[in-house]
Amino acid sequence: MQGRLAPSPTGVLHLGNARSFLLAWLDVRSVKGQILLRVEDLDGPRVRPDLIEQTIEDLKWLGLDWDEGPLIQSDREKRYLSVFDDLRNKDLVYPCICSRRDVESAAAAPHTGDEGPVYPGTCQDNRAEVEERIRHGNLSPCWRFRVPKERQVAWDDRFAGAQSFDLARDIGDFVVWKREGGPSYQLAVAVDDVDQGVDTVLRGDDLLPSVARQVLLWEFLGQAPPLFAHVPLVVGADGKRLAKRHGDTTLASLRGQGKSANEVVGLLAWWSGLATNLKPVQAHDLIEGFQLKNVPAKTIVWSGDWPEHEKTPTSGGG
Repeated sequence: MQGRLAPSPTGVLHLGNARSFLLAWLDVRSVKGQILLRVEDLDGPRVRPDLIEQTIEDLKWLGLDWDEGPLIQSDREKRYLSVFDDLRNKDLVYPCICSRRDVESAAAAPHTGDEGPVYPGTCQDNRAEVEERIRHGNLSPCWRFRVPKERQVAWDDRFAGAQSFDLARDIGDFVVWKREGGPSYQLAVAVDDVDQGVDTVLRGDDLLPSVARQVLLWEFLGQAPPLFAHVPLVVGADGKRLAKRHGDTTLASLRGQGKSANEVVGLLAWWSGLATNLKPVQAHDLIEGFQLKNVPAKTIVWSGDWPEHEKTPTSGGG
């Protein structure tokens, strides 16, 4: 197996990120696989270059190692552009000048997906007019991948089980090249996974719909998709993904409070069904006997305080 750790330097690593990275690392190390480190730093103004080194240090502090990398996505824009040009040459993408408001207000827009309202295909249906407006209006379009109609993408997720998405209804034509220039997350991730030989991916279950998009790009690149495992997120008491509003759960802050790496790993292991008691443990000590099936299939709720030893992990809905 060849897996990856792929942090994005848009914020400091917190307990939710750390749990996903620990599980991804254990999943591969437990079968003596290879780990690649990739820094996904293409998220525009949200990226903080100063956090790249801190992110890497946080992973090392947890006791996670890797065999190759780091690969920095911002160093690979020529490669992404080459793939984008191939998509254009094969007429698999089209320019789009719709704003987010346009998409949200479109009367025919289907239900909302994980990336906002499912795009209704407005610019594809009016291709000639759109290209004319781009030529004469000095407009900068994004470019969308044209998803095949009446097709489903289905796979057996190693953790979440059988999954199926109707591309037209659930996904819609998705962005592969951004309005301001540069690849979208979906394009960059698919290209990197192919180029790096990644054949297994473990990440949070908020990214389940991304598989349907990335599979199409893997197919275009002539490769079979990796095996996917999507695990539940750590959420706050409000049921939403862990964030600043839930208090300071960053690894940097916990270090400042005197928490050791082994204490943090022990908490993550306890949350993840890898330990029956809340106690310090080294990441490497969790490798032997690790099985993904032992991880609870429920979200973990962070109450805002470091749990006490005698308590049991608080879980959300399945």
